[in-house]
Amino acid sequence: MLTKRVFIASMLSMAVTAALPLRALAAGGPSGPKVKYQVQGLLGEVVVNPYRIAPLTAIIRNGGYVVTDATVRIVPKPEGQEIKYKVSDVDLLTHSGIPVFGLYADWVNTVEVSYTRTTNGTNPKSEKITESYRIYCGPAYAPSNGTTAQKSGLFNTKVIKVEKGFEDRLYLVNNILDHYPQAERAVWNNPTGGSLEWGGYPQVGIIDTKGELRWYLHAEPIFDASSIYQGGVMMGFRQNDDGMLTWGYGQRYAKYDIMGREVFNRRLPEGYDDFSHALEPMQNGNYLVRVSSANYKRPDGRNVRTVRDVIIEVDSEGRVVDEWNLNNILDPYRSTVIKTLDQGAVCLNIDAKLAGHTMSAEELAAIDKSDNFGDILGTGAGRNWAHVNSVDYDPTDDSIIISSRHQSAIVKIGRDKKVKWIVGSHEGWTGDFAKRLLKPVDASGNPIECDEYYNVCKKDFDWTWTQHTAWRIDAKSDKRWFYLSVFDNGDGRGMEQPALPDMKYSRAVVYKIDQKKMTIEQVWEYGKGRGHEWFSPVTSLTEYHKDKDSVMVYSATAGMAGAMDMRAPSPFINEFKWGAKEPSVEIRILDAMGYQAMPFDVQKAFSAAK
Repeated sequence: MLTKRVFIASMLSMAVTAALPLRALAAGGPSGPKVKYQVQGLLGEVVVNPYRIAPLTAIIRNGGYVVTDATVRIVPKPEGQEIKYKVSDVDLLTHSGIPVFGLYADWVNTVEVSYTRTTNGTNPKSEKITESYRIYCGPAYAPSNGTTAQKSGLFNTKVIKVEKGFEDRLYLVNNILDHYPQAERAVWNNPTGGSLEWGGYPQVGIIDTKGELRWYLHAEPIFDASSIYQGGVMMGFRQNDDGMLTWGYGQRYAKYDIMGREVFNRRLPEGYDDFSHALEPMQNGNYLVRVSSANYKRPDGRNVRTVRDVIIEVDSEGRVVDEWNLNNILDPYRSTVIKTLDQGAVCLNIDAKLAGHTMSAEELAAIDKSDNFGDILGTGAGRNWAHVNSVDYDPTDDSIIISSRHQSAIVKIGRDKKVKWIVGSHEGWTGDFAKRLLKPVDASGNPIECDEYYNVCKKDFDWTWTQHTAWRIDAKSDKRWFYLSVFDNGDGRGMEQPALPDMKYSRAVVYKIDQKKMTIEQVWEYGKGRGHEWFSPVTSLTEYHKDKDSVMVYSATAGMAGAMDMRAPSPFINEFKWGAKEPSVEIRILDAMGYQAMPFDVQKAFSAAK
């Protein structure tokens, strides 16, 4: 039997023995200053998906050297598209190595890099190096919504046409996996407010003109469909002037670089809920964010959560510096457009049973008198009377431009919260609003003949109906002349539903507004001749791009069945030379619920200011 003294001595001996390896590690073993890793070339290790949300990116670490003046080339697949870009020294320092973008999924990629490598110390030596790396990326991940409507993962593409001069294009595609069961569990605000119930899984990626996926957002590290504060539809993607991406989802708005490095990912400011559609960067570094009011007292004394009708301006620190609450600026009881909308396709409220039906005045009056509030069609604060789906900024007069789907109107509003002009049918606007309505003219400035309410006009002029993305073309506009690009979805065209559903069509359109004379000229359109095949009842985009003097169009729900059944649409990507009647690019994305798409500039993404 051990004595107490022997037992204690034995325990002390064991403790000392156990401690010895730890001392050895601290003295220079694996936990010490020596760094070990596998290397392919003359730099450090290759880290794929370094920030967890961009699996088709990698960083070739600098290996402890000072690396400058780097260029990256992704060797294309046979008949594939080359991606090549220079990397600013700021990005080389930020990522501690060479950032690699544009890798193919499920492919052993060859990456050619050139760079200057400089040793450390008081007598540094520099050498210019060119070498190749082999980097494998796994298959692209995409969840299933459990329906037969989903026939592909991320993007199943069909390239129809790419003309010379557009071969180097990359397109960022913002689609949504609709009917995602996990997302539909977070409906805490239904039926009394908000838009969080629209929580489809994000299908966001970048494709090249061969239709190949070259980047995608693996959302799960920053997205939880079942969470109120981590879920929601990811929308409003924009590549900022600094090359980074901004977007919002649910109760958040975010900014990341293309490698997946977080700049910010913030909750909406207190007092506001339910981001969707628009997070627009401003020239002053602030952002315009389309939200709703979390608590609005109506004139009748009832407190409600409003729906898609508030725009806030937030600064770089997330502070709210201004607010445009449209319930206090426009007429939330104008119902002329609302009564003409196809009840089967009130934006995301797609209901096959109501296809082709419109709301009667009696039905609308019953809703307005009731306590039914939330993301439902109706008038007055607390219902989806405005449905603002885009916001833009005009720096020449410090104004915002909003697209209101459920008013079929595009409205310019000053910092003083006064309406400057309205693009749309004249029916239903009264008082001071009626004085702000633009009148159509032809190319010579002559008035165009229209009916009594300016619902239908002659001479190849039409308004936009339930439109999306009403954006100022900055490169062609000035203080007087305002060029406006819009996607005209076309529901309720002329304030009525057509005799047959397949008579509906959508358009991409560009207007020229004389802000002095309060007139509007239609200078370009596309889509009317394509008919119902190209018709997108909801979502979509039209946007000018200065680099190629082109107009990008995404008819994002084209091919959706006329009866709004469960078949997935097949969106069209089109890009046009300025003024062209036919597109230079046509790529179809099969079996996808599209929202928006736009060119992505890889060089801008790696050209951080020094």
